[in-house]
Amino acid sequence: MKQTLFYLSILSLFFLASCKGKKTNTPDSSASAISVRAEEVQSTTKTNEVSVSGNVEGNTTVRLGFMVAGKVNYISNKEGENISQGQLIASLEPTNYSIAKGLADVQVNTTADEYNRLKILYDRKSLSENDFKKITFSLDQAKLQQQLQKKNLSDTRLYSPISGVLLKKQTEVGEVIAVGMPLFVLSDIRKVKVLAYVPEGELHDIKIGQTANVNISSLDKVFPGKVAEVGSAADATSRAFTIKIEVANPGLLIRPGMIADARIATNNKRQMTLLPAECIQQDLANQSFVFVIDKTQHKAFKRIVSLGNLVDNKIEVISGLSNGEAVVTSGQKSLSEGSLVSIIK
Repeated sequence: MKQTLFYLSILSLFFLASCKGKKTNTPDSSASAISVRAEEVQSTTKTNEVSVSGNVEGNTTVRLGFMVAGKVNYISNKEGENISQGQLIASLEPTNYSIAKGLADVQVNTTADEYNRLKILYDRKSLSENDFKKITFSLDQAKLQQQLQKKNLSDTRLYSPISGVLLKKQTEVGEVIAVGMPLFVLSDIRKVKVLAYVPEGELHDIKIGQTANVNISSLDKVFPGKVAEVGSAADATSRAFTIKIEVANPGLLIRPGMIADARIATNNKRQMTLLPAECIQQDLANQSFVFVIDKTQHKAFKRIVSLGNLVDNKIEVISGLSNGEAVVTSGQKSLSEGSLVSIIK
């Protein structure tokens, strides 16, 4: 009898232990599931866009220099300052040219007096036609020399042919310069152009007149633009074609040399798979991946994906996913391969 009671006591203990084990297993298994949010993969129809990057340049850029040599005695503006059309930019010491102009004036007056005296004789038939032609040619030559010296004197003053910004000043007051040296670079920036390169595979989507959204990162602002030029020859090295996007610049905020990113809307539409950028991760091999939920096992598994462009603040997924699959969009940082998950709705 005592032995029977002993065995019953032992069986009771095993039963209680097994009951306790069942009670504690359920909460442990539910606690191991990681709460995540998910989004079902769906294809959407979007207007195809071509994304390009480039540099801003002025609508019209001119390089200015003097048509005569001399010593610089005046410069009006510093680099980055605005200049109006017709404004005096710089001048040279004019003394030598002023003296040359004065000598030419004297020569014209002297020759003109001689011409008038001999013309009286010629009209009276007292002077041969050959002698009269000589003085006529001498007067014409003196007048042309006078015009040349007048122009040289005028060329000691350099005026701006356009309104714009002084981009470069490559001389200083007191410097002696030669004829034709490019000393000033001036650019009209009331309109600017974004010079960019398009791969030959996307060139067929670009047409003159297409609209573009131009983002200037340094200004943190997007400007509307329009394709103004499409290159006809590819760059020999990159095999890319140049395009120019014209952008209005009423506040003159955009300056040449700034970096711009442009998205050009085309007439083509295609199916795209778009996901929030935050759900894309990178592994040690620098491959892009997402976590896809197996709905039957309630587990998340890594999936390598190929990415395209940024569209409407989402990333285009070119390959790796199928419609209807659930991709983790929140909580993925806590996941590993095969993690048990519960979806928050």
